[in-house]
Amino acid sequence: MEFLRELLSNKILISAFAGYFTAQVLKALTEAVMDHTFSFARLFTGNGGMPSSHASTVTALATMTAFTQGVASFEFAFAVIFAIVVMVDASGVRRETGNQAVILNELMEYFAKLKDNPPRFSHDRLKELIGHTPFQVQMGAVLGIIVAVVINFIWR
Repeated sequence: MEFLRELLSNKILISAFAGYFTAQVLKALTEAVMDHTFSFARLFTGNGGMPSSHASTVTALATMTAFTQGVASFEFAFAVIFAIVVMVDASGVRRETGNQAVILNELMEYFAKLKDNPPRFSHDRLKELIGHTPFQVQMGAVLGIIVAVVINFIWR
C-alpha cells in the first residue's frame, strides 16, 4: 500500500502520464472530427498524428522535473536531453520510416497486380503512421509544458 501511495504522489511521473493521456485524447478527438469516426483504440496507440504524445510526455516530464528538482539539477539535465532525443527521433527517423512505408506499400500493391507471376509478400501492409511532422512535435511539446504547469499549479 505504501508503494502505491508513493507512486501516486510522484508529480513527475503523474505529469508524464497526464501529458501522454491528454495528447492521446486530443489526437483521437482531432481524428474523429476530421474522419467523422471515433477510434477507441487510438486512445492507446501513440504512433503519429496531432499532437505528438511522445513530445507531450517528455516535455511534461522535463517541465515537472524543473519545478520539483530545479533547473540546475542532474535530473532536469537528464530529462531535457532525453526529451530532445525523443522529439528529434519522432520527427526524423520515425517520420522517414513512415514515408518509406508508404512507398513500399505502393510498390507491393503495384507488383501484386502483375498478371505474370505476381510476387507473394509474406506480411501485411506496413504501418505508415509512425512519426510526426515538426509541427506535430512542437504542439505536443507545448501541450506537455501546459499539462505540467497546470498540475504543478493545482498540486501544491
